[in-house]
Amino acid sequence: MERFKRIHLIVLDSVGIGEAPDADKFDDVGSDTLGHIARERGGLHMPNMAKLGLSNIREIQGVPAAEKPQAYHTKMQEASNGKDTMTGHWEIMGLYIDTPFRVFPDGFPQELIERIEQKTGRKVIGNKPASGTEIIEELGEEHVNTGALIVYTSADSVLQIAAHEDVVPLKELYEICEFCREITLDDPYMLGRIIARPFVGEPGSFKRTANRHDYALKPFGRTTMNELKDAGLDVIALGKISDIYDGEGITKAVRTVSNMDGMDQIVKTLDEPFTGLSFLNLVDFDAVYGHRRDPQGYGQALEEFDQRLPEVLDKLSDDDLLIITADHGNDPTYKGTDHTREYVPLLVYSPRFDEGKELPLRRTFADIGATVADNFGVKLPEHGTSFLQDLK
Repeated sequence: MERFKRIHLIVLDSVGIGEAPDADKFDDVGSDTLGHIARERGGLHMPNMAKLGLSNIREIQGVPAAEKPQAYHTKMQEASNGKDTMTGHWEIMGLYIDTPFRVFPDGFPQELIERIEQKTGRKVIGNKPASGTEIIEELGEEHVNTGALIVYTSADSVLQIAAHEDVVPLKELYEICEFCREITLDDPYMLGRIIARPFVGEPGSFKRTANRHDYALKPFGRTTMNELKDAGLDVIALGKISDIYDGEGITKAVRTVSNMDGMDQIVKTLDEPFTGLSFLNLVDFDAVYGHRRDPQGYGQALEEFDQRLPEVLDKLSDDDLLIITADHGNDPTYKGTDHTREYVPLLVYSPRFDEGKELPLRRTFADIGATVADNFGVKLPEHGTSFLQDLK
């Protein structure tokens, strides 16, 4: 088969398609992100994803199965031991994560807090899972008055430090985050990211600034993206992709502020002449709706994505391959605020296909990385099986 000049990979962050076979090990039996959102809304209106074959993977209320689906379709099972963003994405690009990143739903251990306080000479306040804007509203005035650091986490593997730029200068905040990065790399913490969250303003009108800085882990091994970059190919990271891989294997990074901005950026990228991979994460599904347990907002966001999809499809040529998938589940009707261990959808489309067909169930997300590597003739990852030859 003639290879594709460009592959465009869109990760719908947290859009799971039903509990995985090992959901019981993650206390996620009964989770079903897409299915439960569709039920809560009395059906989802996603005609463009329907044409590609979303309900041919498994029936989604309101989304009719296509008689002749345009995309190759199946679902993927996560092999790695985890259900977080970094694990899912790293596996997509060919890695297997044996030791899961840690999450801290009850806040961080006192020993870690004491080390931060001892190093910085500042007290820590907060130390709980929280929305960044809400915790600044709650503790910002105390922080300004005392100079204490606002430390908080989320359902992800992350330690965030919020500080007013006039109280803790950016240089000091970044140095504190670098220290936290050093001491949380390994067990017993295994934290995926440390994030500096500076803000400005007065009590009642605090506002986060653009000086956020992420301190991520580098992937534990070489990914397909490293192989592409080293072979002189383009790897364009859109959204939080660059942060997830800590810049590894990336030739160009473009930040986004929302799902719709992400769609704007991929549409622009499709107009650029390049050879290689464009890789987009649409984070709002997860951050704005999944963790906040908002099935109505989540459903609306899915329908808004579907409305924008023709802009992408219309710009594809026979030299383009589009892959749409997810990195884990986050059922907004499920207990707690954590991700859920689910299958994820896989839709693979090119205008050169006469029609799509069902692909075999994928036993690892790494099959995507293997397929991308296979297409561009670079070294295949240790994990994953290419499905390139199945695309007739």
